[in-house]
Amino acid sequence: MDKISVVVPCYNEEEAIPIFYKALRKEWKKIPCQMELIFVNDGSNDKSLEKMRELSQKEKGVRYLSFSRNFGKEAALLAGLEYASGDYIAVMDVDLQDPPSYLPVMYQSIKEEGIDCVGLKTRTHDGYSFFRRIFTNFYYKLIEKMSSTQMVPGARDFRLMTKQMKDAVLSMKEYNRYSKGLFSFVGFDTKWIDYDAPERKMGSSKWSFWKLFRYAIEAIVAFSTTPLVLSSFIGILFCFVAFLMILFIIIKTLLWGDPVGGWPSLACIIIFVSGVQLFFFGVIGEYLSKTYLETKKRPIYIIKETEKDIK
Repeated sequence: MDKISVVVPCYNEEEAIPIFYKALRKEWKKIPCQMELIFVNDGSNDKSLEKMRELSQKEKGVRYLSFSRNFGKEAALLAGLEYASGDYIAVMDVDLQDPPSYLPVMYQSIKEEGIDCVGLKTRTHDGYSFFRRIFTNFYYKLIEKMSSTQMVPGARDFRLMTKQMKDAVLSMKEYNRYSKGLFSFVGFDTKWIDYDAPERKMGSSKWSFWKLFRYAIEAIVAFSTTPLVLSSFIGILFCFVAFLMILFIIIKTLLWGDPVGGWPSLACIIIFVSGVQLFFFGVIGEYLSKTYLETKKRPIYIIKETEKDIK
């Protein structure tokens, strides 16, 4: 019999965990597989860990990992994938915006169609604010132009994949991880199911606009070197413009004199060029900082407790 491992990262989700488990339990009965549920407690400071302990003690097939502190969702996903022992692995959120009712359909698609992964993607972003919706659409258009790795617009983390695909993702040991990009990078046959994501039923989103912005920067830096090429191109362009301006000043001085005139416009040009330089120093700094973190070889996460520690 096949075994499915369901990996669920959690951060301050004490209200959602029991409700999620109840909804998932209903769907287990529809899938002719052995099931394994793995909660990953990402340094929660509420009672999320207590809820995981209770479920692990009462319910067969429920496991959990608890970090020593908050390491972020990417670290939680990695830990869950490394801990999973199933023939198929599902990754989903605990807030029920990834409906467990899709799991039977996803499993059936993999078994009948011979594909490696089934993922969900939202049709619209109606639940987002106007500003966030514009930013999201702009980000996907930008990353599509800048990266050779396909980023599917509206793709959720919710997916069911084969063990072979999971192992391919785990073979990439990079410290700075962007899972959506890694899932795309490894390839494999993936089927996407369009759906309308329901509203979050409990708790609140941990993703502020600033965190989403930083996450987008992570994706661009991890899967594209276009910003570095762009900085070089603009540097060459400004050198060419400066050369033309020097010629203009020399000719103007020889013909009409008055080499001092126009200093306000010159000051504006200097400030503008300096701003452009600082911006691209920041771009280069992003790449250098990622390289710096990679070379440190620090652990991506530290586990403090698992279900084995209480049994």
